[in-house]
Amino acid sequence: MALPSRALGGRVSPRAADAAVALVVALVVVVWVLVQSRHTTESPVRTLLGWALIAAGCGALCFRRRAPVTVAVVTLAACAVYYPLSAYDGPLMIAFALALYTTAAEGRFAAAVALAAVTLLAVGLGEIRQRPGHRQIDDTSLAMLAGWLISLVAIGRAQRTRTAYLHEVEQRALAAEREQEARARQSATEERLRIAREVHDVLGHSISLINVQSGAVLHRLSKRPDPEVALAAAEEALRAVRATSKDALRELRSTLGVLRRADEAAPTAPASGLGLLGELVARAGAAGLDVRTEVTGAPVPLPPPLDLAAYRIVQESLTNVTRHSGARTALVSLDWGPRELRLRIEDDGEGAPEAEPLGSGIRGMAERARAFGGELTAANTAAGFRVDARLPLTVSEGDLR
Repeated sequence: MALPSRALGGRVSPRAADAAVALVVALVVVVWVLVQSRHTTESPVRTLLGWALIAAGCGALCFRRRAPVTVAVVTLAACAVYYPLSAYDGPLMIAFALALYTTAAEGRFAAAVALAAVTLLAVGLGEIRQRPGHRQIDDTSLAMLAGWLISLVAIGRAQRTRTAYLHEVEQRALAAEREQEARARQSATEERLRIAREVHDVLGHSISLINVQSGAVLHRLSKRPDPEVALAAAEEALRAVRATSKDALRELRSTLGVLRRADEAAPTAPASGLGLLGELVARAGAAGLDVRTEVTGAPVPLPPPLDLAAYRIVQESLTNVTRHSGARTALVSLDWGPRELRLRIEDDGEGAPEAEPLGSGIRGMAERARAFGGELTAANTAAGFRVDARLPLTVSEGDLR
């Protein structure tokens, strides 16, 4: 993990930042040596070698983040040769200090500790070997040097920890943002599917009944009956069409109202439920289908979404019977148990072709049942076709949304 370059405004590359730091350190060392050269003299060979060591130590800082351990070793070696050799005693130690800090900050903590220990031991041994009265660093300065080296390593380690923490926080924020976007897309997809099912069930049922009713009266009129009989049949069919279309418009307005009022709360109760089962059966009867209902057990109030789902399953089943099966009779059974409601819709029609997959209407009914923790099956029987749904009476709050 690289050190952050925000200290320089966050607009320069790490390489340019390292080059700038190396240039600043070199300027400090050069100015210091030039000032001291006015008061101290040494041989040209030592002076030339000293400048070469300064160039090597400061130039190595250009690579301090790409090769932190190597740069620290190079700057330490340059200092180890420079200080015993040069009479100017310039601040080249700054280069090693910065390299040691970078080594710890780049995660090479063990190497940084080892280099600090080697530096302290080398300086200590060098001073011990000096003759009495010729020591360059006393015990107090040696202790200060130890504290200085420990501080550099500790600050570098702290910077490494801080950088890692900021990186983790940033990654968590990005992950949370991606998760939020994924949830939003999933919610939007689920809402579109829910609205699509509602529109399909409402319009599919009503338009199918209107089509059957219109087709029936046209068939009767094609036989040229008595005018009074024809007028009565047409009037009956038109009344059924009007009632069916009125119910379809009411339910469609209720469904589309959620889209029109995006800033308002959702309706507290669905437009339809099992309480309107009688009207649903009557509309199917007006289309020529003889529908009977059987209720066993003790009915209980259902949560509005679950009530709507049960209603839609019966509605879509009767739509399929009216549209596809050619059945004459149908039986809608409601079995109220202590823990679940069992819906069964059976007809005496031709059933579904075995080779063809079930349509989107049955898939939509199955999705409704699964949304509440239930299940739905649809299959041919010896007498026709059967839809069997199981809906738990106890559902979680998440299923009711």
